[in-house]
Amino acid sequence: MPYDFNLKTENNHLIIGDLDANQLAEEYKTPLYVIDEEKVRNNYNKLFNAFNSKYDDVHMCYAAKANTSLAVLKILEDEGSYIDAVSPGEIYTALLVGFSPDRIMFTGNNVTTEELEYAHKSGVTINLDSISALERLSTIEGTEGKEISIRVNPMVEAGHHEHCITGGPKSKFGIREDEAVEVYQKAIDLGFKPIGMHSHIGSEILESEPFMLAVETMMNIAGKVHKEVGIDFKFLDFGGGFGIPYEPTEDELNLETFTKDIINLFKSKLEEYNMGSPSFYVEPGRFLVGNSEVLLTRVNTIKESYRKFAGVDCGFGTLQRPTMYGSYHHIVVANKMDEEAVEEIDIAGNLCESGDLFARDRPMPKLEEGDLLAILNAGAYAYSMSSQYNSRPRPAEILVNKKDVDVIRRREEFSDLFAGQSIPTRLLK
Repeated sequence: MPYDFNLKTENNHLIIGDLDANQLAEEYKTPLYVIDEEKVRNNYNKLFNAFNSKYDDVHMCYAAKANTSLAVLKILEDEGSYIDAVSPGEIYTALLVGFSPDRIMFTGNNVTTEELEYAHKSGVTINLDSISALERLSTIEGTEGKEISIRVNPMVEAGHHEHCITGGPKSKFGIREDEAVEVYQKAIDLGFKPIGMHSHIGSEILESEPFMLAVETMMNIAGKVHKEVGIDFKFLDFGGGFGIPYEPTEDELNLETFTKDIINLFKSKLEEYNMGSPSFYVEPGRFLVGNSEVLLTRVNTIKESYRKFAGVDCGFGTLQRPTMYGSYHHIVVANKMDEEAVEEIDIAGNLCESGDLFARDRPMPKLEEGDLLAILNAGAYAYSMSSQYNSRPRPAEILVNKKDVDVIRRREEFSDLFAGQSIPTRLLK
């Protein structure tokens, strides 16, 4: 059964919140990122309630890298989310919008000593990815007795693309499962107080099997560490971004079954290893924001070459996933929502790169210059991965809440292309 993207339409036009996408495009110009605030809040509460109804100490850690818009972070802070930060910049941003340090988990990889020092002074929970980081953190003043967490590689891999797989034998992340006991003991010997364990297997998970296997594997590792090292875990953190359907043929997660199976396994392993009742942390990744944003882009060129192209006013500097991962994004014509597909056409971006394509042979209504396309599910890894490549300033981003609209990122100007640059005086002679 085709997936229902639950799009609102009125008079043949796409509606975002309670507003016509075509009017938004006219007023704020294209390309334009549009976030629906209500969807962000609904996504968070739907997933949190599904877990929390089965275990009463659940914390969801939003992956800040998915979308670092201050407004989005503030919405999630207001809803009670925690933050999964992977850089000092994300720590800084989370603190700026009001997250308390105890609600921020820093899980860096290949971090410098200076970055570890910044995280320590910020007061956030540090989740260490390597023995090197553990040893270097111990040299920083004031870390004696510090509570820490350690990331393990459960040898389970999942994800929609090899670049998104974060577990398994080829992964650069985490310590080996067979060295966990040794590393936790080393942490104690260095003067730390380990209180957590973390794993992450990949992104865009739409099936329960790999995540369940990762939970089981990590719980077995945690149970062994608890028994042999005497660690009383305050939390166990399970990462692996939950997927959203990008294609109409994909199934969405059955949250009731998925969360029930995970929590039942979690509780049975706690009982098996007599680990008490630690907090259950989960990192759902794109699930919280992925479907909350669309990218509006205008068709400016219809071109009959060896193939038929619809050229639009943005490229992979605005949405990189199709070029980087070969990812599918569903595309609708915001001014022709009731019209059926009558042709297959390539949707091409405006960058000087052969790979700058949003779609190949995409079934679409008859496209004309001036049509407004809405590229769906652009809430995760769109603006946060954007660039000014080809010297194209980045678009504006607006937040819609029913009939209210706020510009949360202004459209860049040409002068923004040179921020931080200078020409040496000697070259100006």
